[in-house]
Amino acid sequence: MEEVSFFDKVYEVAQQIPYGRVTSYGAIAKYLGAARSARMVGWAMNNSHAKDVPAHRVVNRVGVLTGKHHFGGTNLMQQLLENEGIKVVDNQIVDFQKHFWDPSKEL
Repeated sequence: MEEVSFFDKVYEVAQQIPYGRVTSYGAIAKYLGAARSARMVGWAMNNSHAKDVPAHRVVNRVGVLTGKHHFGGTNLMQQLLENEGIKVVDNQIVDFQKHFWDPSKEL
């Protein structure tokens, strides 16, 4: 049986993030039992473009769009979030806690 890579586990969690909600790199890492691996979750998101992963829904722990430079176009990440009803001002999600989805409580 083939072992699932950490990146693939990250993608499986990210694919569960509901429309109109966001989570953080650290929340995904913690859910996967690797609480100190938030940066690795970020690397996984950076490599997710060829996969069906809503990477725009993964932000840093305070709701800042730290991965936005990995999206084609300067404001694509923000536009994708705003299309889902999430307001973003100065690269920061407004009412972050209201939109936050915690995989450890939801999955």
